[in-house]
Amino acid sequence: MTDTAGHRTPQPVYLGQVEISRFILGCNPYGGFSHQNAERDRDMLDWYTMERLKEDYRLAERAGITTHLARGDHFMMRALREHWNEGGTFTWICQTCPEIGSIERGVLNAIRGRASACFVHGGEMDFRVASGDTKAIIDGVRLMRDHGLAAGVAGHNTKTILWAAEHLDLDFFMACHYNPDDRTRQAMATGSEEQYLEEDRQAMCALIQELSKPVIHYKVLAAGRNDPQEAFAYVAKVYRPGDAVCVGVFTKDDPDMIQKDVDLLEDALVAEGK
Repeated sequence: MTDTAGHRTPQPVYLGQVEISRFILGCNPYGGFSHQNAERDRDMLDWYTMERLKEDYRLAERAGITTHLARGDHFMMRALREHWNEGGTFTWICQTCPEIGSIERGVLNAIRGRASACFVHGGEMDFRVASGDTKAIIDGVRLMRDHGLAAGVAGHNTKTILWAAEHLDLDFFMACHYNPDDRTRQAMATGSEEQYLEEDRQAMCALIQELSKPVIHYKVLAAGRNDPQEAFAYVAKVYRPGDAVCVGVFTKDDPDMIQKDVDLLEDALVAEGK
């Protein structure tokens, strides 16, 4: 589908009964999580005032994006509330946040903040699965389901996603194209230099082909390290009908980044007949 300016717009897919756009606006830059370096983190935090964040929301909705994946922290919840009160219509997929509390706390924020879907943070999943401490994951997914949320989990490690597929009743997976940091020691990134290895991307994307539920592909640009055209072309090759793609943006670098990314993904998918 194209608009009057010739731009392609994201087509809808479903997480359980929840309709989303197959291009999802991510949130890492809004919280200062560049996955590059501390200076870049600070630049993102300084740039994204509430008004600049909401301007990104408006640009995304004009580009046909109906869905925002955002952390269940107070800043993001406030931003979404203001956006909705000002006429915005985003569907919110909530990510739990280890730094603000338990998995249960994150799910409760999703419920109280009017999220339509929720998933357990990928770093926490990697850490808990590696250590065998998975009860809170199981309880968190059950809480999501009990309150009518589409339920999911994230992971950077193929072992994490495999465990989830075998042990949980989910509506979707968040599958990171890369495994950039060792999350077996702690849930949040350690601050060490991250690695984005092609072998990790190939392993995760091979696993994605075997999963029975929709997958949201994320970190497909390797946190800004990959050439966007190459990255979206790769996504298009491994994308399955019903999947979606989550991309964070930093519009200080390019005010037109959101529409450009949507066009790159949609053109790549069309080129692959998807």
